Amino acid sequence: MQFKAFEDNIEVNGRTVYAFVDGMGNFKSLGEKYMSDAGIGKIKNGKWIFDPEGWYPQQAWLDGFAAISREVGDGILYKIGCAIPANAFFPPWVTDIHSAIRSIDIAYHSNHRKNGKVLFDEESGTVYEGIGHYGYEQVPGKNLILSVSNNPYPCIFDKGVITAMAQKYDLKAIVFHDDSKPCRKNGAETCTYLVSW
Repeated sequence: MQFKAFEDNIEVNGRTVYAFVDGMGNFKSLGEKYMSDAGIGKIKNGKWIFDPEGWYPQQAWLDGFAAISREVGDGILYKIGCAIPANAFFPPWVTDIHSAIRSIDIAYHSNHRKNGKVLFDEESGTVYEGIGHYGYEQVPGKNLILSVSNNPYPCIFDKGVITAMAQKYDLKAIVFHDDSKPCRKNGAETCTYLVSW
C-alpha cells in the first residue's frame, strides 16, 4: 500500500527530500510548500528553510507524496522518481544496467534510517529491515529484469526511479508496470516492473 510507512521510527535523509523537491522542476516552489505543510522544513519570508544534511520522518515525506498525488497528479511523481538517482548515494560497483537495478535497494536503504541507524551498513554489506525492498531478478536468456517493489512509496514514483537507473546505463531501456500483477495503488503490498532493453 502506498503512502503509509511500515514503521513509525523511520527517517529519510535531507538529500533525498531535496531530490524530491528538485524533481518538481518548474513547480519546485510548490514542492517546497508541500514539504513545509507536511512538517519538513518551513517557509519563512517566502523561502523554504530546510537542512539537506538532516533527517526527517518518512511518514511526513509520504504525506507530501500523497498531497501531490491528490492535488497535482501522478505524472509529477514519475518525474520526481526520475530525479532521485541524481541526488542519492549509489555504490561504486554500479557499472551496467544489471548492477544499476540491483543497487536501487542498497541506495534505498542507505538513504533511510531506523531509530537513528542507517539501514545499510556499507562496511558489512548488511541491509536492515523496516522499509521494504526493491527487487532484482534477471530473466535468463533475455534482456529483461523483473523488479518487485514492496515499499510505502507510490507505484509511479518507483517506476520513475527504476527508469532513471536503467536508462543511465542503457538509453534503450524501457520500464513497464506489470498490470497482470498486484499494484500498491490498488491496496496491494507489491508492484512488479519489467525492465527491457
